[in-house]
Amino acid sequence: MTRYIVLGRFQPFHKGHEFLVNSALELCNKRDDELVIAIGSAAKGWDSENPWTYEERKGMIESWLQTDKQVTIIGIEDINDPPNWVSHATEFHGVGVLVTSDEATDNLYQQSGFDTRLIELSNRDNFEGWRVRQTALMLSTVYDDNAVVSVLGASIPEAVVKWLIDNDAIYRLSTMGSGVNVG
Repeated sequence: MTRYIVLGRFQPFHKGHEFLVNSALELCNKRDDELVIAIGSAAKGWDSENPWTYEERKGMIESWLQTDKQVTIIGIEDINDPPNWVSHATEFHGVGVLVTSDEATDNLYQQSGFDTRLIELSNRDNFEGWRVRQTALMLSTVYDDNAVVSVLGASIPEAVVKWLIDNDAIYRLSTMGSGVNVG
């Protein structure tokens, strides 16, 4: 049995995450292999940088996920201490193979003795979370579901866009005060 681990904030779950999770699912080729999707910043939510809670982000992923493979979704709280992050996160996601598209995360886990798979993500700039959040913020006052699906569908899987609409998780962004941070 091999445990593959994908780590992200998923604010929101977008097409870059979709590519990464699908790449990890392709690695799960034995019957008892497992994929752990670890949602970081689990205690955060409903602020401009983290507009969705852990439960909402988990719901987004579950709305998209269609597989017969063993998948577990967990939350990890922040400690804001990169040198100790891997040991902290391991308490939640366990030991396995980290699948990532982020070189810094890949290096951090390798330095801690983890086996890793670095996945090359094309058009990475288009799938940065802050860009996707800014687009969602702009659409949060456009009460036309078809238009929202059409525009957000370029960067967010359609099942997730529909989840955002159905759960009023897109339109409430306009009430978050100063807006979604770009940092």
